[in-house]
Amino acid sequence: MNKEMEVEVNVEVDVKVEVNGTDEVGEEKKRDGIAPWRGLSTEHLMAMRAEAAAKYETLKAKGLKLDLSRGKPSSDVLDLSNDLLDGIDTYNAEDGTDIRNYGVLAGLPECKRLFSDLLGIPAGRMIVGGNSSLTHMYNTMAMLYLFGAAGGAAQGGGPWGSAGGVKFLCPCPGYDRHFSVTEDFGAEMAVVPQLEDGPDMDAVEALAASDPAVKGIWIIPLYSNPTGSVISGEKAARLASMKTAAPDFRIFWDNAYGVHHLWEEHTAPDILKLCEEAGNPDRAFYFFSTSKINFPGAGVGLVASSEANVERMLSHLKMQTIGFDKLMQLKTVKFFGGSADNIRAHMKKIATLLRPRFDLVLETLGREFAGTGILAWMPPKGGYFVSIDTLPGCAKAVVAMAKEAGVTLTGAGATYPYKTDPRDSNIRIAPTYPALPELGQAMELLALCIKLVSIDKLLAGQLAGR
Repeated sequence: MNKEMEVEVNVEVDVKVEVNGTDEVGEEKKRDGIAPWRGLSTEHLMAMRAEAAAKYETLKAKGLKLDLSRGKPSSDVLDLSNDLLDGIDTYNAEDGTDIRNYGVLAGLPECKRLFSDLLGIPAGRMIVGGNSSLTHMYNTMAMLYLFGAAGGAAQGGGPWGSAGGVKFLCPCPGYDRHFSVTEDFGAEMAVVPQLEDGPDMDAVEALAASDPAVKGIWIIPLYSNPTGSVISGEKAARLASMKTAAPDFRIFWDNAYGVHHLWEEHTAPDILKLCEEAGNPDRAFYFFSTSKINFPGAGVGLVASSEANVERMLSHLKMQTIGFDKLMQLKTVKFFGGSADNIRAHMKKIATLLRPRFDLVLETLGREFAGTGILAWMPPKGGYFVSIDTLPGCAKAVVAMAKEAGVTLTGAGATYPYKTDPRDSNIRIAPTYPALPELGQAMELLALCIKLVSIDKLLAGQLAGR
């Protein structure tokens, strides 16, 4: 992986931009003949713009229809799980339960055991059911709003919905659906910076300790969406043990990409154990699903927490359903032979298919922008996305220009609460869905859009300074 550098970019305001792909970028230094673009003359920039504009119009004329907007598995990845569509040779779970009938609200024991082995979560502290971990997140938030946390008033907290205002901490850039869930319940979202090793814990601790309205935080521990970063054990321990003004503060630990390794394997800290050791056993809710392991929309989701939290969740879930889809649970167990190692082997096959796509994106960024000072990116350690940062005030224009030429990106601002990126700079790239040739075209076009919008920004700054 390439080093990160910080260089000053003086466009309207002084900002810091981290540029990967360079070993050293000083005030006047060049590398491989590429100078920071802020130092180029107006004439040079205009010539570069004309060249990029001609290439952009050529690609636009091709009528492209390419999608880099969502983290969807490609068809070749989905094909790896086609055997899930076959029938199963029994309709009985290992304890004799007829899986075609009602019951087993917390999930089949063999399915819970499979995920326990995979994730290191005690089987008795999880609920397996439904295809979507997002549903479990929404239900958990609803439970807290309607009924409060485990322990209720004894822990100093009643239903969040009657608390007179709830605030949630949102590491950014982050996952837009987390923000949508939070906004749907009317909670105020507070941005904290997402760093390479997790959220800015100084900011998190200060906010959580000073305001009883701060009730929780979203965390993607492994391969965060969209940066692909990994939370450190030290930061996870601080989350588990930190002082909070709200006695019912909760961590929503969404390990959506917990087995989605690309180059090397990383491990998420055991947040449930850390919370228990810190004397806050009810603090964390752990979410996971097979949505990007086999079929999105047709897999298995789970939520895990303390025994008290699980008991409380089940007491409300039984009002919603008499039991989740046990057929898919048993199919999942049979498909993987009941072995966590088989899931890991399956994920290695997926990584083999996805790795070239990420390599293409990172190679394009390095080739087109190393040393230019107009784009920042952090190579993801795994997961499903690549996060880039343009010069301030450019992201919306880049996304609009790409869309006009047939490449759809996640909306600018989506990685921040209320779809408002204060710097208008972050763009999430989702390279998993297109085939390599299409991805190559999309990245070529995206690079041209970044160049054109950035040059216009630089020229505006130069002309304003005359």
